[in-house]
Amino acid sequence: MQYTFSKESAVVGVLLGGVSPERPISLKSGHAVTAALLRRGWKAVEIDVGADLPAQLIANGVTVCWLALHGILGEDGCVQGLCEVMRLPYTGSGVRGSAIAMDKVATKRMLRGSGIPMPADSVWRVGEPFPADVSFPVMAKTPEGGSTLGIRKCHDRAELEEALTYCAGFAPEVLLEQFVAGDEITVAVLEGEPLAVVSIVPTTEFFDFEAKYTKGKTQYIAPAPIPAAVASAAQTSAKVAFQQLNLSGVARADFIVDASGTPWFLEINTLPGMTETSLSPMAAGVQGMSFDDLVERLLLAARLHVDVAV
Repeated sequence: MQYTFSKESAVVGVLLGGVSPERPISLKSGHAVTAALLRRGWKAVEIDVGADLPAQLIANGVTVCWLALHGILGEDGCVQGLCEVMRLPYTGSGVRGSAIAMDKVATKRMLRGSGIPMPADSVWRVGEPFPADVSFPVMAKTPEGGSTLGIRKCHDRAELEEALTYCAGFAPEVLLEQFVAGDEITVAVLEGEPLAVVSIVPTTEFFDFEAKYTKGKTQYIAPAPIPAAVASAAQTSAKVAFQQLNLSGVARADFIVDASGTPWFLEINTLPGMTETSLSPMAAGVQGMSFDDLVERLLLAARLHVDVAV
């Protein structure tokens, strides 16, 4: 259900913070989004998401929600469902797409048969025997981890045992994914159309939490200095994933490009980081779209995904 918003009557609730391990990143995104909306003349109020979220939304007279949340109880369909019940249009994807994309295992199963190259994987669950027939190196990932939290590269059995204990601290399932050597890139998709490819060049062995959030640990290049055919293949895969999962707003797909030039799909994020130096705004900037332009465009596309009479 589409809506039309006006600066005279809309009250934009910027939902930020929350209770996931990605709370600090969400706060940065939310503050940047709020500043952009205020610069554009919108009435915006920051809402730190907790158990009192419905009361906060009502008390502040919020009429539309800009979701700047990351991780569980924010990016996984929970807040989206609340917005649907309260009939408050919101930015980003709906309940189903958010829930599936949040889970790396569910995402890969949904994209089987889509033609998107994906590393082979298996799932280990707490209480099961140590995984058999594992080829090293292997990536151990928490299915619902984000911001590179809950991920380890394992070179041998000892490192895998340690990684399983670490990842099990986040969730009872661990995704074991074939390691693909190569260069990391990311493709943001805005309302169904892929933006410029961004190259991610960490100084560490792979793009972990430290590399992502420590100044100087990673270089980002937009547009990515890769062959046009490789960039096009990644953009096509990102667009297909966006469509297959029925996503909305902006989402960002991550890939590893191997030595042969094949971009291997890793995951897609439905509420990617949204500061002026984040990767999606960086990609939009290549096409002449400012950070404020992007934030406002996403606001104007806010909607409800469940069309019912109440």
